[in-house]
Amino acid sequence: MPNDSQASPSAGSVREVGGYPIDLTGPLSHTLVIKPGVGSLSIGPSQLGKKADLHVSPDTHIDWTVFDVFATPAGSPWPRFLHYTGSDQSFFDWAQKRPIEEMTWTPILSADTVADATQSNLYGLHIELDQSGRSLSLRLPKRHFRLSVSGDLSRFSATGDMPSSLTLAPRTGRRRNDTPFLLPDMGELHKVTSLTLQNTPLGQPISLECLNRFPNLTSLSLWGNFCDLDLMAYHTQLTNLELRFMPDLGGLPTLNVWPLLNRFIAYNVEEIAGKHLKQQMKTRAVTRPWTDHASVSQLRKAEWWTTEFSRPFSSWPKRLAKLANEAYNVAQATLSKACSFAEAEAAITAFTVRFNNLKGIETTEREDLGEAVWQLSQSDHLIGQPIAEEMAQQWFDAAREY
Repeated sequence: MPNDSQASPSAGSVREVGGYPIDLTGPLSHTLVIKPGVGSLSIGPSQLGKKADLHVSPDTHIDWTVFDVFATPAGSPWPRFLHYTGSDQSFFDWAQKRPIEEMTWTPILSADTVADATQSNLYGLHIELDQSGRSLSLRLPKRHFRLSVSGDLSRFSATGDMPSSLTLAPRTGRRRNDTPFLLPDMGELHKVTSLTLQNTPLGQPISLECLNRFPNLTSLSLWGNFCDLDLMAYHTQLTNLELRFMPDLGGLPTLNVWPLLNRFIAYNVEEIAGKHLKQQMKTRAVTRPWTDHASVSQLRKAEWWTTEFSRPFSSWPKRLAKLANEAYNVAQATLSKACSFAEAEAAITAFTVRFNNLKGIETTEREDLGEAVWQLSQSDHLIGQPIAEEMAQQWFDAAREY
């Protein structure tokens, strides 16, 4: 980037990889490193470490226009995908003149906040809400765009023009036997015609009782664990239905419930129900051919879900995940031979202390390990009576130093 004595580069003129000093929060406050083939940029507090490309304190004002001079080799605005963690909302103003292809915002709020995006050119907006307790009210853009909201949905509300599609990914519990999660009131967003609900495959199920608040749906996509699937039958106007990574399709209506359906996908679903869906799909094609994509694929047996999704280490770095899984395997094998609570305690203690001297065990990892201890306590053993969750937790807390 030139100094003050030189002419500023024109918009989109910088397309080469390399390091560029930028005035992000003040004169030459940061160095932006552009790498070959990378179209995304992450900005956030230093606590994010390497997860953020540029470190900025949550409450610091950002001059987003410093990115106006950058473009991809093909000439489109760079970065294409922005991830920002903080409280600065001025990117909504910036987006009035410079379109943003995908914006992921994790707001860090010190007070209840209203954000105005009515004039913003956003093609995709993803909002990730933590558990800060402060609410965010968003005035929606007056253009077609995709909206995604994840985390604590009770803290979010929106007004204005409806997004072309809405994705909701609430923070749910870890366990399949938890009381079903009830989606909070989403206000005006209930008017949307296209809805995606996302959940973990083996976590707390989301009740589809919430669908009765979405009377206009023509497209519904479900990912993960849900219950009350029979309530989908009331949405007879659906033209698109997608079911992905669903270990339980109990209560799912037959496909003929949706006479307007012209697109259907079932991918990575439980085997028995999946076979029935395949047959229904073929039968429907005889009387009314599918006008769009229709498929049922990757049917899964019960043990596949346990292998792929039951352990809580999937988001860990590969090195740590490998160590955790190895320790878990040893503990599970030892527990399978345990004939007394003392032997069970020894197995769980050995698993717990394995992580005492490992770097990278922070709050999230500690919670994951606590969940792993609960899973281990529920695994097969020879004691003759169940290991109480409170007992296993006491063994875990007594042995850990993280």
